[in-house]
Formats: sequence, C-alpha cells, structure tokens
Amino acid sequence: MQTDKSLWKKFKQNKLALAGLTIIVFISLLAVLGYLITPDDSPMANQMNLQLNIEKPGSTFTILKIPKNPTPEKVNIISKMLFGQAPQFEEIPLADYHFTAHQIVFHEYLGEGQKGEQHQVDLKKFNHLSVQEIKENNIVQKTFWFGTDIYGRDLLSRIIIGSRVSLTVGFMAVLISLFLGTSLGAIAGFYSGKVDAAISWLMNVLWSLPALLLVIAISFALGKGFWQVFIAVGLSMWVEVARLVRGQVISLKNAPFIEAAKSLGFSNSRIIYKHILPNILGPILVVAASNFASAILLEAGLSFLGFGAQPPMPTWGGMIKEHYGYIIIDAAYLAIIPGLMIMLMVYAFNLVTVCLRDIFDVKSQNTNV
Repeated sequence: MQTDKSLWKKFKQNKLALAGLTIIVFISLLAVLGYLITPDDSPMANQMNLQLNIEKPGSTFTILKIPKNPTPEKVNIISKMLFGQAPQFEEIPLADYHFTAHQIVFHEYLGEGQKGEQHQVDLKKFNHLSVQEIKENNIVQKTFWFGTDIYGRDLLSRIIIGSRVSLTVGFMAVLISLFLGTSLGAIAGFYSGKVDAAISWLMNVLWSLPALLLVIAISFALGKGFWQVFIAVGLSMWVEVARLVRGQVISLKNAPFIEAAKSLGFSNSRIIYKHILPNILGPILVVAASNFASAILLEAGLSFLGFGAQPPMPTWGGMIKEHYGYIIIDAAYLAIIPGLMIMLMVYAFNLVTVCLRDIFDVKSQNTNV
C-alpha cells in the first residue's frame, strides 16, 4: 500500500482532479453551513413572496419588514444551521413609501413596475422604534443574486439547501452500497461454491436492470420521502461494488500472506476484514467516488420524476421539474442554474474518480471472475 503522503503528492500533480476536489469541498462547505449563509434562512428556504415571482438574477427591491405578532422564538446557531429560523418578519416589497406622525404609508410592489393599493401600518407594530431606526432596520434593500422562482422564493437559498440534499443522498447511498457490496462481494469471493453462485446470481439479476428503473421500483416499495431516497439509491448501487470486491478477493485469497494467516489459525472473518480488504481499499475508493456521482444523478432524476424528496424541500432535480417549461421563455435560468449545479458536481466527482483510478492503477471496475 502506498503511503498517504505519496498518494496526496500524486493527486496534487493532476490539476483537473485538484480543481474537482476544490469544487466538492467548496459546495460541501456551503451545504454544511446551510441556513447560516443563505439569504432566506426560513426552513426549506421556503419564504414566498408572489409579487416577486420570476424576477431576473441580480434584481434588487425595497423590502418592508413588519415584525410578526407573536414573534417566533429565535433558535440557537446549531438549530439554525440544521433546520433554519422561522421568519420573524412579514416581508412586503415596496413601490414607494413615506412616514406620517403615526404610520408608514406605502404602495406595495406588484411586479413588472406596477403599484398596488395604498396601505398604512401603525408605527406601534415596530415595537416603538423611531422612524430613523425603522428606516435602518426594517426597510432594507434585498438583492436576489440568482433571481426568484415561480413562487417568489430566493433561488440562491434553495440552490444552497438543495446541495445539502444532493450531497447527503450521495453520501448515505455510497455508505449503504459500500457496506452491502463489500460484505457480499467479499463473502462470494472468499467462500466460492454455492455461496458464490447464489450471490453472483443475485448480482447478475440486479445488474441487468436499468439503475433508474430499479430505484423507482424500490421507491414505490418504500414510499416517497427524503430517507427513502438514499436507501433506494444505495440499494441500487451495491452490485458494482460487490462485483469489484469479489474479483479482487478471488485474486488475493490464495496469496502467500493469506495462506500464512490461515496457518496461524485466524478466523475467516478476520482474514477478510483485517488482511484482504485493507489491500483492496484503492479500487473500493475509486468505485465509491464514481458511485457518489451516480447517486447525485439518480437523486436528481428521482426528484424530477416526483419520487424524490417532496416539496417544499428544495432539490436540484425538483427545481428543474418545476421550471423546465420556462427554458423556452425569458426565464431559462430557473432550470439552467440547478442543471449546471448537477453537471458541475458530477463532473467534479468524475475528475476525482479518474485521478484515483490512475493512482491505484484500477484496470476495470466490472471485474467478473
């Protein structure tokens, strides 16, 4: 086995792979921070303002923030990072406004430069703040850097939270596939005979089914939802891992150091997990990186078809489903931006996979001895 330092040195020499890893780390950091950095920190980034629907990227509006009564409790930083903060203000886009002695008088912005009817809000609703304090704290300029969707939600916030969904599904699905694939592949390769024949038959049956069709079938059995997605995706991807591990175990199980371990009386389970698997971590790491990219694509496909995480949870595939009809009109960015995020993440993982394959000299991921 190569040392960690030599592996990293070889990896750094591949500039494309290093760029791919940088993209993965950056988007993962955005996903972890989540609601702490999103412009809309409401749960699921789901704060709607229908007057601002389908506004172009970079649009800026004057927003009046009226405190809600009762005011939702402010959560701690960990809860906010994980689940978001319930909105503490009602946000109203303004066309114009002015103050009187006891009120703020305004016309609501209705979109496309149109004004609504005149409204008044008593200054007492602002917790006895002065006019100057209201101007500084409750009348703000809000820029939607990625624009807004059909419900007036901030698209940048939903893209960031959507990255959390995609990466979580990918990570959990890869863990499930690695656990099942490594265990069954190692058992099949080490014991051979009827055990190998039975596991190989199961692998061949599942291998013959299209991945997306298999995921949809499992989703039907488990139901729609977030946790069902990564279970369905994980259960559809273990075969590739198992085929690789089986072939690698068959090639190693008669090696001299394995025969030595057997002669010392070590149990089969110890030989598999302590002596064989550590020597095939390279190929397993390669297929894990490849499966991560596949999991992101499968999750996006499931969400697009309506089998993935359900609204209002933001997913990149779900955003494309909601807005693909706008590609042919003057709002193509609504579907293009999440589509580009999927493409970018999958490409980044593929760059890392190719580099790892070259480092570990993995000739084929579909070994079938």
